[in-house]
Amino acid sequence: MGGIGKTALAVEAAHRACKKGWFPGGTLFVDLRGYDDDPVTADQAVLALLDALGVRDGDLPPTADRQYDAYRALLAERRDRMLLVLDNASDPAQYLPLLPGTDHHRVLITSRDRPDALPVRLIDLETLAPDDSVALVTRALHDTDERDERPAREPDALRELADLCGHLPLALQIAAGMLRRRRHRDIASLVADIRETGDATAVLDRGSPGTDLYGRSLALRPVLETSYRRLPPGQARLLRLLCLAPGAETGTEAIAALADLDTGSVLSLLEDLAARHLVTPVGNGDGTASAVRWRSHDLVRVFGAGVVAGDAGLWEEGEAARERVLGFYVRWTDAADDRLRWLPGMAEPERFGDRGQALAWLDGERAGLVAAVGWGREERFADTAVQLAQRLAVYLDWRRYSDDRIAVAEAAQEAAQLVGHRLGEAIAWGNLGNALRAADRAGEAIDAHSRARDLFRAAGDRHGEAMTWGNLGNALREVGRAGEAIDALTRARDLFQATGDRHDEARALSNLGGVLGEAGRAEEAIEALSRARFLFQAAGDRHREGRAWHNLGSALREVGRVEEAIEAYGKDLEICREFEDWYGEGQTLNNLALAHKAAHRPAEARAAWLQSADAYTRADAPAEATQARAWAAEQLE
Repeated sequence: MGGIGKTALAVEAAHRACKKGWFPGGTLFVDLRGYDDDPVTADQAVLALLDALGVRDGDLPPTADRQYDAYRALLAERRDRMLLVLDNASDPAQYLPLLPGTDHHRVLITSRDRPDALPVRLIDLETLAPDDSVALVTRALHDTDERDERPAREPDALRELADLCGHLPLALQIAAGMLRRRRHRDIASLVADIRETGDATAVLDRGSPGTDLYGRSLALRPVLETSYRRLPPGQARLLRLLCLAPGAETGTEAIAALADLDTGSVLSLLEDLAARHLVTPVGNGDGTASAVRWRSHDLVRVFGAGVVAGDAGLWEEGEAARERVLGFYVRWTDAADDRLRWLPGMAEPERFGDRGQALAWLDGERAGLVAAVGWGREERFADTAVQLAQRLAVYLDWRRYSDDRIAVAEAAQEAAQLVGHRLGEAIAWGNLGNALRAADRAGEAIDAHSRARDLFRAAGDRHGEAMTWGNLGNALREVGRAGEAIDALTRARDLFQATGDRHDEARALSNLGGVLGEAGRAEEAIEALSRARFLFQAAGDRHREGRAWHNLGSALREVGRVEEAIEAYGKDLEICREFEDWYGEGQTLNNLALAHKAAHRPAEARAAWLQSADAYTRADAPAEATQARAWAAEQLE
């Protein structure tokens, strides 16, 4: 893409090659200015090349054809190999006539466009790695003043500045120039300026120090504008709309919804944009073209969004596109959520044949889904965003994405409040409470669940109120308020019984059994957990049946019925593995180890803790894995 450092890399490579003696015949360099308003034509370039080769004035052939003949003849006669650098080409017509008529010499061409139709070796340039970005700015400052201590003094601010520049060499170069000019101000001040405006291109261009070593203007927006202006209408429209997508990476199907096009048409346009280095394909999903994800550079996204915001017609087109992609997300998240909640006897969900397919789709679209819920803070999208947030709750809980759970629930609560959606607000508060408890913020969770309970009660929603009593009981249990937790979970159980909801009654009983066991009321706990297990079995809810077996094992272990506890843990372990619930497997193996330890079987306890560590590692829970290995090591002492 523009600003990636093509010319700088080509010139540096040429210098190094010449230093090694690869091109004793010398080098020729032509700037074709392919993205200027008046690009250099091949006919103009050949005159410059002939002049460099010593053919000028009266020696020049009178016609273009004869000039090309003379140019190729001179190169063919040269025994010493030469390097020809044709910089900044926008069209093969600019450079194809300039290629030597012999393979003796070498040619290096730079362009923002990928000439896939030509048999040339292609080298795609990506943005810099974060560490290289930091090193570039640091070196630029130290080259001017080796006493500049800001990079060492402000490493976090420097890294954030590199992120805001999108690791694009041109943006980093401009930022370094601004920091030279602002030598009495810290790096954080420039970061704050960019954060405040939300547009790095505006801040950097406003403070641009002038021109680079090649006499070119150091400015970001003109680079992006020239690339955008050259696009055919269909590509330009798609790029604008893609810049409005909720995530930095978006799947082909979601982009098709955004653009209101079929998948085949949008895929062709995306491939054209990729050839111009304005979007980048990321992976290939399940191996099909429609599963490819696409990413546009952060600065391109800011530029495209600015183009849309500056035109009333384009703005309305953009808002309609956002509505379409939000609707697309709701439809398929609903189907995926149905699959995750599916129990025997329920209707088969649309599209997703099993949990694995549903989870794979949600994993791929997660960033966009979470960002799209944030659109609910705008009234136009609030209702749909609330729906989307509700359908993400089970998935985010299953994957243990605590930060995303909290962000989604908070955005949904604000959106529901914005449009007066009281039940939606109650559900959002409940989801927020669950997310806060999972993030070890149980005190805040209690407040959130209390708000949810009051809203459900005011709306006369007994099922919602019962669910919230259960969630509140779990949060009270986390902070050690066992008596209140038992009361809350008992109320949840009673309300579910009154409404005839046996499945959710089982959930309340399972949680009630756990807290009864912790309160020393072991026989009551065993009775509640046995009932919960039976109800889950009757409902066909295998995963929650496993959790009930787990809690029952802990209650049995507390009263010394160790062999029965080990059997119960074994039942849960089988179910965890069936669902690939690695974190649940880690927890169960941990408690199984405790049971073996209580039975004075240290070898079995050690083996269970080592397996627990492996499961926690698969679940990306390193702290728990480390602790399990430490307990395993203790069994050798």
